[in-house]
Amino acid sequence: MKSCLIVIDVQESFRHRPYFGERDLPAYLGAQNALISGFAAAGAPIVRIFHSDGPAVASNSFAVESGHVRPLEGLADFEAAATFTKRRHSALVGTGLDVWLTQNRIDRLVISGIRTEQCCETTARHASDLGWQVDYVPEATLTFDMVQPDGRPLTAADIKARTATVLDGRFAKICGADEALARLDASAREAA
Repeated sequence: MKSCLIVIDVQESFRHRPYFGERDLPAYLGAQNALISGFAAAGAPIVRIFHSDGPAVASNSFAVESGHVRPLEGLADFEAAATFTKRRHSALVGTGLDVWLTQNRIDRLVISGIRTEQCCETTARHASDLGWQVDYVPEATLTFDMVQPDGRPLTAADIKARTATVLDGRFAKICGADEALARLDASAREAA
């Protein structure tokens, strides 16, 4: 089984949004960078996804013109097997990622990045529906506190727990970074 790490929207754009906070960033970067390091050491492909949308003006942090559609500071540097820019929540919509994955005979996707409940979850569901095996690594995703429609707070930890709950066993295998890397090592041994 050939695996690919998908690094979704880990870009400076988020630092320029009012909801961005540093509280969970160190733990997230630790897990994300461990996945990058493990995949790179195994010679397994890592795909970088950027998000760009909205007005093409410097004041929009998700516009290329802002200069913020670039890797988030603290993210490990890596040689991407491919880089795609998306304009929708799923990294599989209109990017060519699905074609690249098929051409490269990828069977399993390891999903990581920013935001847990938006682009990461949406990509995981979409990938599962298209037939890929999906490992979803909540500790290697980052999100931010939100306010529910009734005005009550919803913490980032609660969002991550909810996302893991709704994906587990239906759309993805929920695992930690260590388990995702162990599964990578096992599949590499099988292929040898």
